[in-house]
Amino acid sequence: MLDNNLEWYRSFYWCAKTGSLSRAAERLHITQPAVSHTIKQLEERLGGPLFIRGARGVQLTAEGEVLFRYVEQALQYMETGEKKILDMHQLAMGDINIGAGDTICKHVLLPYLERFHDAYPQIRIRVTNRTTPETVSLLKEGIIDLGLVHLPAKDNRIEIVGSLPLQDCLVGGSRYAELAGKPLKLRELEGYPLLLLEEGTSTRNFLDTYSRGYGVELKEEFSLGSMDLLAEFAKSGFGLTFLVREYYKQELEAGELVEFPMEEPIPARYIGIAVLRGVPRTQAAKRFLEMLPMHDPSL
Repeated sequence: MLDNNLEWYRSFYWCAKTGSLSRAAERLHITQPAVSHTIKQLEERLGGPLFIRGARGVQLTAEGEVLFRYVEQALQYMETGEKKILDMHQLAMGDINIGAGDTICKHVLLPYLERFHDAYPQIRIRVTNRTTPETVSLLKEGIIDLGLVHLPAKDNRIEIVGSLPLQDCLVGGSRYAELAGKPLKLRELEGYPLLLLEEGTSTRNFLDTYSRGYGVELKEEFSLGSMDLLAEFAKSGFGLTFLVREYYKQELEAGELVEFPMEEPIPARYIGIAVLRGVPRTQAAKRFLEMLPMHDPSL
């Protein structure tokens, strides 16, 4: 019904608001004849007069009074919508939805979320804890704005816009400290209790691929559901495990965990910062991405 005639209603509104065609024209930055012509078109469209013309200006007819109530409300909604959009661009309001696994949330994401929240307290932050495949699915469904995933994570609809390096290492508690004297071979791990993440996780898949590349099949004595549990079990002397060095720097420096060099070097891997390909990012998502340390995603 409105077609392209929204300006008709703006002219009608300001004529009613000011009681004058000339003052409405000044407010709209157009000529008085243009306002008069617009009102005439609107009256023809609606089938009757909306104003009573007089020497001192214009007054609304009964029909005009009814229309004015709705037009005023509509224009107020539009003005509110424009303000909301401006506020979102200025990060005075809005939200950001992020997906990541538990370990990434604790050891990577948390400090950047704290910085972002301190800088933009009006932005609501929602974090969904999921595995890498589940995070990719949430991105494709439009439920989250960005996700931190273990690479490789390939999907035609997903774009990796940055990455963070990780380095896995073999560690154990002080009980096994004497093993740090010389590099260990993967085959030697068969002689020690091994703590590993459950099968099916991206980290477990990475370690299995690494060991099989040297003809070794990793066999765990304990299978646990998180890297933090692996660290706690290792500190308690239950056995050796693979952890990400960057995540447990404090424990390694304090001697609670001891790193053992490997004769077969463990390759570096990366956390990818994933977004949905071809979808514009919100201002909040753009600003949060700017806070993350970016590395070449092709590494």
